[in-house]
Amino acid sequence: MGCNDDIKRLIEAEDLTLPPPEREPQRQYYFIKKCREIVKKKSEELGHPLYACSVCMGCQMNARDSEKLVGILELAGFVLSEEEDADFVIYNTCTVRDNANQRVYGRLGFLNSMKKKNPHMKIALCGCMMQEASVIEKIKKSYRFVDLIFGTHNIFKFPELLCTMFESGRMVIDIWKDTEQIVEDLPAERKYPFKSGINIMFGCNNFCSYCIVPYVRGRERSRSPKDIIREIERLVKDGVVEIMLLGQNVNSYGKNLEEPVSFAGLLREAEKIEGLERIRFMTSHPKDLSDELIEVMKESKKICRHLHLPLQSGSTRILKAMNRRYTKEQYIDLALKIRREIPDIAITTDIIVGFPGETAEDVDETIDVIRQVKYENAFTFIYSKRTGTPAAAMENQVAEKTVKEGFDRVLKAVQDTAKERVALLQGKVLPVLAEERNEHDSSLITGRLSNNTLVHFPGDTSLIGKIVEVRLEECHGFYYLGRNIKDDV
Repeated sequence: MGCNDDIKRLIEAEDLTLPPPEREPQRQYYFIKKCREIVKKKSEELGHPLYACSVCMGCQMNARDSEKLVGILELAGFVLSEEEDADFVIYNTCTVRDNANQRVYGRLGFLNSMKKKNPHMKIALCGCMMQEASVIEKIKKSYRFVDLIFGTHNIFKFPELLCTMFESGRMVIDIWKDTEQIVEDLPAERKYPFKSGINIMFGCNNFCSYCIVPYVRGRERSRSPKDIIREIERLVKDGVVEIMLLGQNVNSYGKNLEEPVSFAGLLREAEKIEGLERIRFMTSHPKDLSDELIEVMKESKKICRHLHLPLQSGSTRILKAMNRRYTKEQYIDLALKIRREIPDIAITTDIIVGFPGETAEDVDETIDVIRQVKYENAFTFIYSKRTGTPAAAMENQVAEKTVKEGFDRVLKAVQDTAKERVALLQGKVLPVLAEERNEHDSSLITGRLSNNTLVHFPGDTSLIGKIVEVRLEECHGFYYLGRNIKDDV
């Protein structure tokens, strides 16, 4: 992508006869250039290019981190591949639920068999799962064939760690417990040329009792608004029309800056950028979503009509045990206020079923919130015990059969109310950002409304990256089939 051109020039300017710079990210530019020499030499020895495969296993922030990993690998001379039998494989891991960890261990078993066939293969692990001490011990004991391990706080050091891995010939482990450091201006290879995620802050201070994130992502730290706006401007210049501002809780943005700026204030600045069509963000914690933010969203022509507002539970008793710091009534009041102020907004949510001590009556409370708020969509999860969180040590862990019953009831309530909300758009003509060819029907293009509803409509790939006026003809629960109104002429 064009945003990498300036970085490429800076990399070329590095002098490898000198010691590496101390300052970041210049230090990493030096190591990218050094790594390129190593990769070139190994390619010549093997008689083929070195292929690299990057696998992202987590959230939007993980996805953005993976774009940086891929950008670095490409500038370091690797040829990108989607095959996991590549010469270099890196897993950017998630640890929100236990099954995410188990998936990694399962894939490592597969990679071990690949490495036996291809001894020069290198395997790297990074991301949230690597911030858990028990995970590192298990890998050191049972997965000695892994070559490189690093965490969430020092992802910017990837070029330097790559060089160390190649030069040392041993397992390299570099885990930081926490950091105040923010290093940006690294190469990134975006999945979509027309839209991009942007990290505006890192870490989380909320300590919900079920959540491992504050322990693996560290305390909240915000990027400077000037740096964020400059990054958006560069992306827009490179063809991006939609950005997603990313943070564990964007409503806390700016609180730790020397000159505090509210998240709403940052949105106002972003909206002024010419050529930027759409602004999205996630995630918003209900406890500190401000009237100022509602007002900015209401007045905005660019902020998408979509708000992800995690509920987690509709029971005030369970919310207290979760350390969510709002009640059922406060959440409903906030959601209904947002609906009144911004009538065309879509509200989506996260819900956990089976939290320790949850009863059938607590599930009823959650279903009551679903019916009052009427979400356009919800991500519903069965509670996953995460070692190291307060909830993992709680008594009254809920029986699997009871959890399943509650989960099915919540899911049905979500599906019923979502169909009702999404169907309200039937027959309307609305702008859709065309994102990709439909994976099931190549005659269709798939895109999103401002409110994040998926729309499939006939078209060719020339439309991808453009905003198209589409008539919404058939509602299928969570998505629409539509028609480009230009085809009606």
